[in-house]
Amino acid sequence: MGKKMNTSPLSASASANSAPSDPAQEKVIPLRFVTAASLFDGHDAAINIMRRILQGAGVEVIHLAHNRSVAEVVQTALQEDVQGIAISSYQGGHVEYFKYVVDLLKEAGAEHIKVFGGGGGVIIPAEITELEAYGVERIYSPYDGQNLGLVGMIDDMIERCSLGAYSDVTVAAAELTDELSDNRGRNNLARLITAIERDKLSPEQQISLREQAQFLSNTVPVLGITGTGGAGKSSLTDELIRRFRQDSADELKIAVLAIDPTRRKTGGALLGDRIRMNAIYHPSIYMRSIGTRGATGEVPAALTDIICAMRLGGFDLVVVETPGIGQGDAGIVPYVDIPIYVMTPEFGAQSQLEKIDMLDYAELAIINKFDRNGSDDAYRDVCKQMQRNREAWTQAPDEMPVFGTIASRFNDDGVSAAYQELLVLLQNRGLRTFKQHLAKVDRRTPSEKTVVVPADRQRYLAEIAASVRNYHKHVLVQANLARQQQQLAATKTMLLESGSDAPETIDSLIAERKQAMDAKASSLLENWPSVVDAYSGDTKVDVLPNGKEIVTKLNTISLAGNKISRVSLPRFEDHGELLKWLMRENLPGEFPYTAGVFPFKREGEDPARMFAGEGDAFKTNRRFKALSEYSDAKRLSTAFDSVTLYGFDPHERPDIYGKVGNAGVSICTLDDMKALYDGFDLCNPTTSVSMTINGPAPTILAMFLNTAIDQQVAQFVAEHSRQPKDDEFQELRSNTLTRVRGTVQADILKEDQGQNTCIFSTEFSLRMMGDMQQYFINEQIRNFYSVSISGYHIAEAGANPISQLAFTLSNGFTFVEAYLARGMKIDDFAPNLSFFFSNGMDPEYTVMGRVARRIWATSMRDLYDANPRSQKLKYHIQTSGRSLHAQEMNFNDIRTTLQALIAIYDNCNSLHTNAYDEAITTPTEESVRRALAIQLIINQEWGLAKNENPSQGAFIIDELTDLVEEAVLQEFEKISDRGGVLGAMETGYQRGKIQEESLYYEHKKHDGSFPIVGVNTFLSETEEEPMEIELARSTEAEKQSQIKRLRAFQKAHSAESAEVLKRLQDTVSDGGNGFEVLMEAVRVCSLGEITNALFDVGGQYRRSM
Repeated sequence: MGKKMNTSPLSASASANSAPSDPAQEKVIPLRFVTAASLFDGHDAAINIMRRILQGAGVEVIHLAHNRSVAEVVQTALQEDVQGIAISSYQGGHVEYFKYVVDLLKEAGAEHIKVFGGGGGVIIPAEITELEAYGVERIYSPYDGQNLGLVGMIDDMIERCSLGAYSDVTVAAAELTDELSDNRGRNNLARLITAIERDKLSPEQQISLREQAQFLSNTVPVLGITGTGGAGKSSLTDELIRRFRQDSADELKIAVLAIDPTRRKTGGALLGDRIRMNAIYHPSIYMRSIGTRGATGEVPAALTDIICAMRLGGFDLVVVETPGIGQGDAGIVPYVDIPIYVMTPEFGAQSQLEKIDMLDYAELAIINKFDRNGSDDAYRDVCKQMQRNREAWTQAPDEMPVFGTIASRFNDDGVSAAYQELLVLLQNRGLRTFKQHLAKVDRRTPSEKTVVVPADRQRYLAEIAASVRNYHKHVLVQANLARQQQQLAATKTMLLESGSDAPETIDSLIAERKQAMDAKASSLLENWPSVVDAYSGDTKVDVLPNGKEIVTKLNTISLAGNKISRVSLPRFEDHGELLKWLMRENLPGEFPYTAGVFPFKREGEDPARMFAGEGDAFKTNRRFKALSEYSDAKRLSTAFDSVTLYGFDPHERPDIYGKVGNAGVSICTLDDMKALYDGFDLCNPTTSVSMTINGPAPTILAMFLNTAIDQQVAQFVAEHSRQPKDDEFQELRSNTLTRVRGTVQADILKEDQGQNTCIFSTEFSLRMMGDMQQYFINEQIRNFYSVSISGYHIAEAGANPISQLAFTLSNGFTFVEAYLARGMKIDDFAPNLSFFFSNGMDPEYTVMGRVARRIWATSMRDLYDANPRSQKLKYHIQTSGRSLHAQEMNFNDIRTTLQALIAIYDNCNSLHTNAYDEAITTPTEESVRRALAIQLIINQEWGLAKNENPSQGAFIIDELTDLVEEAVLQEFEKISDRGGVLGAMETGYQRGKIQEESLYYEHKKHDGSFPIVGVNTFLSETEEEPMEIELARSTEAEKQSQIKRLRAFQKAHSAESAEVLKRLQDTVSDGGNGFEVLMEAVRVCSLGEITNALFDVGGQYRRSM
């Protein structure tokens, strides 16, 4: 107790390279922070950067990641006894959210916990003033970031927090239980654990603590979970806790202690186990995260006393989870009653098992990630090793306490089997008995190891990379043969013209090369003169198979009277260069579709999309009608509020209520969907709908399809003054499904990689996507995209253009492999896939579409034997959200214009231009009109946009195309080496790369080495006044109306909804097509009701760093 105590952690700007203090002279007590992104908010790139800098400054960080409710954040802050909470909030509703945090902290008597926040420019100055007056310690604005920098903001947070005194802690068991009012007992327990960590207990308190705990040692067992790093211990722990809760009907009270290593260099720590937990948010579960704080092993010095404190808290069971350990580590054993060891099948040679100390002590050995290759062999080897270690020669190896599990899979019966064995062991050590509710499992390994992509196809991306490169090699060979033929023919002609006899060998050499040429390559050259003729006139006539002629104008007339070609042709005379161009570029609409998938844009139909999403369905519908008033084509691009994006219903709870109708439209019932698209003929070929939604995409899509069907039924009733008969209805339904046009985003892979709107377990989400696609095939839905494979959100999370393109294309090929594995045929589903990219300011964005189309087309044709329709990659572009800055906001339109220009030059299939004010608010009617005008001006006024292949032929475009393509192929190989997209996701490869690229960009932006005009260079000489603009926020009337309409819908269908939800759950559980039942469920159930029902059979998403 005589040691000097330093209660000031390092500042972020302090030198992290300085030598650490001698522990004998100084004991540093770290601050503790909770970091998170707010409820229904997936934008966690900023808070991830902040938590990393906090850790580097010597802070212990409990990171909760995205989509966290106020209750979760505050409960965590109280249980973890932190000094600060840092929250990012970009999706609106921030005023209500932060005030609710302050309110709950006050209710808990925890006003000492400082609350910090940021939301880019979304939180405007007036709101910052309001929140800071209410009790938020500080909200950081973009101007603070500009003035302080990233590190400066962290330093400010640290300086504003203090460790506090712990002289009033209690060790009386009666003061530590949950039976005290206002959660005082649990708060006392949290403070006691902190005091133990800080060595603040008096000798008398320490003796009392240990004596009281000794009386409970036979009735409150301690379970120790340890294992190798990356074995999935946290996920397994969460699944075991869920089994305890389900089996005991939440009767058992469980304390979880998660240990993570402290970084010796900085003293900070990432206490990262809580982020993986879904089952702990219940009054019967208590969790605390601790760092090792200088301990040499995997457990801290104070572990014994912390376990004693938890035993006094009135719990039935204490679970201790350690950091990852090595072969010779078994440090947890002396502290626990039941140690279990978690490993993966990849432990190396069988002899490696002899070196694992824990296999001598473990009461249970669990081989997690049992879906990996070699798991059965691993199970056999571990069983034999356990038999040898125990000298249990009278028992068969498969009778050893070894279990195979897949903790990442919802309801895995391998986990259930391990739980049952564990329960017996714990009850033998004093765990009280209870009435059990889970069915018995009579096995030791998972009954199924279903994988999305089969093991023999996990190298698919490497095959694609090799295939594309082989195609280019083939092109060079063919081009050389064509060039040589032309040269030989020219030589022969010159010899004959000079009066000399041409050697016969010239003809034989020409014949050899002609025979060696690929028939398709020869055909391209032979047909080229006729192609030139077809494009040389004023019109081009194409005859369809049914005999109908399509006449296309080939030029426009400028004001100067010049003809401007819609498609320009190359003027190559060398056959080698011409063939190389034909095979690598070609005209728009021709393989490999580098210049575009259609020969010409449709007459009178620009790629512009009408973007809307604000308030309730009625307001957004009015916005759609205003935006599309002067356009023949109605391209309706819908943004949903974050309550809808996360599959929930509107509610009065403040952290939900504040987001209803903000940053998007609130849609929770079929009635809402009908109001949203009222007045638009959803079966008209010129109408298409784009719905930007992911997690609950199947439910929203089912609402849309029902809306379209009901619209056609209403037209029938209006025409015939009666309801359609059954056969008439089926015909209406079938015709509607084949005619609707548009896309639903639905891409769950990028949601996981970019940490956005994931709500269900990844495996279940992929299954539902497959169910949707199968439904599309069954119902012959050919004009609607079942998924929009998105790079936009990957880019928004911080990825550079190469990573965006590589990850997005690799995700697309993963869907291909997954659907093929389900037995679908390539040409039945590939046309239903579309892509969605972001265009930023980097040079690589100029060729994004060109590279994507060429890789997709060559791979589809050469590897998957797909037809031309399947080879065509259709893609939507949205200008970059990361290019929208709150500083000098008017400059944003300049950036957006440049990004729109390259998208149009690159022949995108549709384009959405962001509004300049989206840096701080939902776009207003005025800003959306300006954004749309950018496209209209380019398409209608910008002269070069009259040409549809302006990028072709430029040296830099050719260079960039090859450079970006090769970089993408190299990234494919890196992902392939990690087991394909899903294998790489499991190790966090994509996620980590996106974070690193985001951090790199932010640092360069803040230090000025990456110039951004108006942000870090060309700054105004006078201090910029905060821009006063109209804020597009939902009104109280709209929010109240949504809740009222929701409850009316639920009441009207209360007699039917329960039965349909049960049928939906049964269908999913039995392996049927869930989307088929969803089509019925949305007619009587709300979005939130369906989401909660699917949670019970599909599992919730498990977050990661």
